[in-house]
Amino acid sequence: MLEKPFTKAANAVAYIAGMPFTFIACVAVVVIWAVTGPLFGFSDTWQLIINTGTTIVTFLMVFLIQNTQNRDGVAIQAKLDELIRISKANNRFIGIEHLTETEVENIRKTCERAVRRQARNAGKKEQPTTGD
Repeated sequence: MLEKPFTKAANAVAYIAGMPFTFIACVAVVVIWAVTGPLFGFSDTWQLIINTGTTIVTFLMVFLIQNTQNRDGVAIQAKLDELIRISKANNRFIGIEHLTETEVENIRKTCERAVRRQARNAGKKEQPTTGD
């Protein structure tokens, strides 16, 4: 029930947060805060304002950005799984994102060794003969 509105809000906030204007606005807030320091005598309250504001924004943004990253990762993985499923690729790679880091690393190393073997074999086949 809350999933759709949250997803829309998370996407909107992530999009807005990544815009140059948002960065410029944040820099402007920090500059204004810094310039007002002498007016407030660099008081504890003056420091607390920026600390509280940045803490709240950071706290909320962590969850929104993590949500969008999780969804993007799952969507990309689903697309890759579908491409693997319908191609001549090895279907054993579908779902490897659920393995441990060590298991994934072992698969990556196996793939790299296979690519090197293929490159060596292709190099032997493509060498021209010098018997002319």
